[in-house]
Amino acid sequence: MNILVLFVIIPLLMLPALWGCRNINQTRAVMATGSVLLLALSVYLTIDFIAQRNAGETAAMLYTASVTWFAPLNICFSVGVDGISVAMLLLSSIIVFTGTFASWRIKPMTKEFFLWYTLLSLGVYGFFISTDLFTMFMFYETALIPMYLLIGVWGSGRKEYSAMKLTLMLMGGSAFLLMGILGIYFGSGATTMNINEIAAMDNIPANLQYIFFPMTFIGFGVLGALFPFHTWSPDGHACAPTSVSMLHAGVLMKLGGYGCFRVAIYLLPQAADELSWIFIILTTISVVYGALSAISQTDLKYINAYSSVSHCGLVLFAILMLNKTACTGAILQMLSHGLMTALFFALIGMIYGRTHTRDIRQLRGLMKIMPFLAVGYVIAGLANLGLPGFSGFIAEMTVFAGAFGIDDPFHRTVTIIACTSIVITAVYILRVVGRILYGEPENEEHKKLSDATWDERFTVICLIVCIAALGIAPMWVSNLINDGVGNILGNLLASH
Repeated sequence: MNILVLFVIIPLLMLPALWGCRNINQTRAVMATGSVLLLALSVYLTIDFIAQRNAGETAAMLYTASVTWFAPLNICFSVGVDGISVAMLLLSSIIVFTGTFASWRIKPMTKEFFLWYTLLSLGVYGFFISTDLFTMFMFYETALIPMYLLIGVWGSGRKEYSAMKLTLMLMGGSAFLLMGILGIYFGSGATTMNINEIAAMDNIPANLQYIFFPMTFIGFGVLGALFPFHTWSPDGHACAPTSVSMLHAGVLMKLGGYGCFRVAIYLLPQAADELSWIFIILTTISVVYGALSAISQTDLKYINAYSSVSHCGLVLFAILMLNKTACTGAILQMLSHGLMTALFFALIGMIYGRTHTRDIRQLRGLMKIMPFLAVGYVIAGLANLGLPGFSGFIAEMTVFAGAFGIDDPFHRTVTIIACTSIVITAVYILRVVGRILYGEPENEEHKKLSDATWDERFTVICLIVCIAALGIAPMWVSNLINDGVGNILGNLLASH
């Protein structure tokens, strides 16, 4: 059996197993077992992939397999991974694993929550292993649908409004994406929907590329919080339960950046080259606007949500630079932001579960009340503002070095503008840390609160270790994704 199929089979087996659980302990056991298996599988895949590359394997995709699914439209269940896909699978399994423990005590309807959570993770895993356009789109939709119930039922605040807004806006993006995919398929005259085979043919007329590139990029870009289609993101993040916020911001938004790179840039290279400047302007706005908006917020989740708009905008910004350094930085930024924002949302959820407020004006002196969670928040903040030694520093430096390396006034100007987000990020991170963690507690009830439980400590420590590992030793990730980035950009050069 192809190892990649296990990323679909394990979550599929977890669904009936969860449905058959009779109590919360059985539910937790199934979730813990499944998430551990998926994490172990992704670690093994990463190690084996690196070993094969070191042994001289030169294929663009490894572990490929294809089974005809719907012959009239040449739809196949096709799987395969390059270094970028492997990195995304590893990120996804880490977030799903830590998110499971972050939701260890969720109530009510624990079983039903984990059922939808598993279905969401199934869509994410399936998306990253797919090499067929239709299969990729199917898993993309599978990842989006559970969000409505996970937020609408288990969320907080204006959860029904936020769930509806998120679903409608992402479905609107899906409509653009579907038109783009169909345009690529029929425009190429291909007898397959396999991404790599369509790219190798390289026969989509330029006039059609100019039509379908914006559709495809916007379709994926909506999930990547592309300005001005980002407005679903802050509300969705703020109202989602903790582990859903972790998976949503940490992984689901990465489907947008990954899809823009894997599909829009790879399959429509001429249009990407000619029209990139339009989207560079929009992503520059996303980067700066998200950071500025975070400063004005008083809700911890909204602060992190607008921060995610800024950082995910930086991913799309780097991809559109169309050079290897910046695109490598984009993948590093996806990994870095996924880990950092998952840590932030986990900590915010833990703090909210004790204080029952996320308003920074009502929080003070948490370092004395819950020192473990407070130290974790400081570490997350320092990583987010790009402190050397953490993942954010190496990712942002690679992005800006690649972008500024393009020797023309336009690219250098937008890079300088985007760089201002570093200073703005430092402002809102240090403001929040100083306000809620230090000083004397003002609320008498807060003085009686407890620190993190074992499952919460485990979640926080795992994410901090991953953030530090990526920041201290980024070269193994850079080497992992190097061939994948080069292959996609090589198609761009070949189109000239």
